[in-house]
Amino acid sequence: MDITPMELLIFALASFRLTRLIVFDKITEFLRKPFLEEVEEKDENGEIEVFLVVKDGKLRGFLGELLSCYWCTGVWSAVFLYLLYYFYASLATPVLLILAVAGLAAIIESLVQKLIN
Repeated sequence: MDITPMELLIFALASFRLTRLIVFDKITEFLRKPFLEEVEEKDENGEIEVFLVVKDGKLRGFLGELLSCYWCTGVWSAVFLYLLYYFYASLATPVLLILAVAGLAAIIESLVQKLIN
């Protein structure tokens, strides 16, 4: 299946946003909670740093490693989105577009924040 440069851009932005949604966002914390434990520690400046610790167990450990790895989750997000599009294009298209717009908005917001600060 050939994809156009625009479709590639949409897939890339959608995969980026889905990956961040799964790995970092508070709204999906319930997905990570059974597999990861958050540990808070104070650094030498007194600021709190949060570390993710993978829970024990074969399946929980494997999924915990996956969910704590941005690169790993990114690959599986891309595979999921592509297969969804390949088999169910009419269902996938709005999902891809929404995630792509949200991903681009996140990138723009990050750039604006860097300019302001």
